[in-house]
Amino acid sequence: QVDLEESGGGMVQAGGSLTLTCVASGSIFTLDHMAWHRQASGKQRELVASITSFGEANYAESVKGRFSISWGDGRKSVYLQMNSLKTEDTAVYYCNTDDPYLMAATGRGFWGQGPQGTVAS
Repeated sequence: QVDLEESGGGMVQAGGSLTLTCVASGSIFTLDHMAWHRQASGKQRELVASITSFGEANYAESVKGRFSISWGDGRKSVYLQMNSLKTEDTAVYYCNTDDPYLMAATGRGFWGQGPQGTVAS
């Protein structure tokens, strides 16, 4: 079992910055994949950014150049640095891992609860 806990969300003015943190706990050593997704009111959940064990990051077109995803120590946490926030970035942000070893062992990925990572601008 893996728990993902997000923090760092809040209210900022357009143009401001926020950093979201997601910390994984449970039966893990390190993770080889983590991602941030978001869901705005009335819209489908979308992938915002993901990162692999090699540090390869992928971003949604809408956030490229403004958001940055990075690993924390020991690849058990991940950060999402969000700069130049826009009103359209307002959403509930969810942390996720589809770590291949976890998926092989459990048959599924894991998700955070989301509300702590809500961003409004």
